[in-house]
Amino acid sequence: MRLGELAADLTGTEDGRPPVVLLHGLTFDRGTWATLVHVLGNRRAVALDLPGHGESPGRDSYDLREVADVLHETVTAAGVRTPVLVGHSIGGVLATIYAANHPARAVLNIDQPLLVGPFGEMLRSVERVLRGPEYLSVWNELRAGMGVEQLTPHLRELLRSTPRQDLLLGYWREVLEKPSEELRAQRTRELTALRASGTAYHYVSRAPVNPGYEAWFREVLPEAGITVLPGSGHFPHLAQPEAPADIISGWA
Repeated sequence: MRLGELAADLTGTEDGRPPVVLLHGLTFDRGTWATLVHVLGNRRAVALDLPGHGESPGRDSYDLREVADVLHETVTAAGVRTPVLVGHSIGGVLATIYAANHPARAVLNIDQPLLVGPFGEMLRSVERVLRGPEYLSVWNELRAGMGVEQLTPHLRELLRSTPRQDLLLGYWREVLEKPSEELRAQRTRELTALRASGTAYHYVSRAPVNPGYEAWFREVLPEAGITVLPGSGHFPHLAQPEAPADIISGWA
């Protein structure tokens, strides 16, 4: 179905609990939430295709703040006012930006550090390749480190994607063009806004969190939770959906 300008799946029913809005990672689509939606059962959930992904139309700009505003328009069209936002990978950044600028009950960020760190350095070092005809070599190298092989064949089928160059460049624009210090200040402002509004936040990581990153994260958002879910690579919500579902249930 279409909600606003985005394609979406609406499941479950209104039962008094905050609805869950699901934001997938770059190049994937809303189908990657299948196992979590199943575990959520009858709870109202809205799984969206991000702009330019799946069945959602593209945009001239994929500026993350603009995309977050489009997501808000779509969520409002679904009749949802104060959702629990669940974002995987770049969807975790979008969920954070959304909640910093629009009403939200909570954010569950799945395996997306908010500081670009070494990833930003790597991306800027291969920018020439990323903008050229061999751009897929960059994506393929990144995908090789996502631990897809740790998933069952059925789950790997949910991750089939055709990475488009305009999406990679568009969604990664701020990483490519803005200094790391500027992005750090921006993410700090967003988490500070969440702290001020009392919006709950939980970070799920596939590996132990870097001590420097954790120190920054807890300084800005001391009440936030952190859970480490090893064994399923970059996709713990696919292989271990009960864990994120339990976190979401705690925000009933």
